[in-house]
Amino acid sequence: MASVEPPSPRHEVGEIYLSREELGLRVRELGREIVRDYDGREPLLVAPLKASVVFVADLSRAIRIPHALDFVELASYGADADTGGHARIRFLKDLDDEIAGRDVLIVEDVIDTGLTLNYLCKTLTLRDPASLAAITLLDRPYRRLVDDLPVRYVGFTVPDELFVGYGFDLQERYRNLPDLHVLRTSSR
Repeated sequence: MASVEPPSPRHEVGEIYLSREELGLRVRELGREIVRDYDGREPLLVAPLKASVVFVADLSRAIRIPHALDFVELASYGADADTGGHARIRFLKDLDDEIAGRDVLIVEDVIDTGLTLNYLCKTLTLRDPASLAAITLLDRPYRRLVDDLPVRYVGFTVPDELFVGYGFDLQERYRNLPDLHVLRTSSR
């Protein structure tokens, strides 16, 4: 007799958590804050691929001073006893430009534990930037495992939910949705 597997959970796009209008308004506000803080300088926005791409594109248009863009891609793997239960992080794509003497602003989609941002900050600090700060669209400070992250700008503090849309994905799907939706699990 064959065993019957319970149905695996499926995900579905739920209600809108943040509308495109709310996102656009906040991104423009963040752009004005960055202009105020970096006026007279030319910051380099560094965005980890892929989820931050939509946010950094909108943010770049909202920053009305000269600035540059560059991208990194990071991978995390292997949370085990050798790593203290934390995933190892490595670069898949490094920056194209030198950052020594430049004002660097890391543009994150979401900050949870802070482990990835901490790794990126430590790595970039070794390259001697003039300044290093971070901006995140979504923040979950209650999940932090790392203190002293240079988070200067926060779009929204959010609950411990999964989101899709506005660059956030589920298995590379739904990034294109213009609003940020809660991702729901069902057992259909």
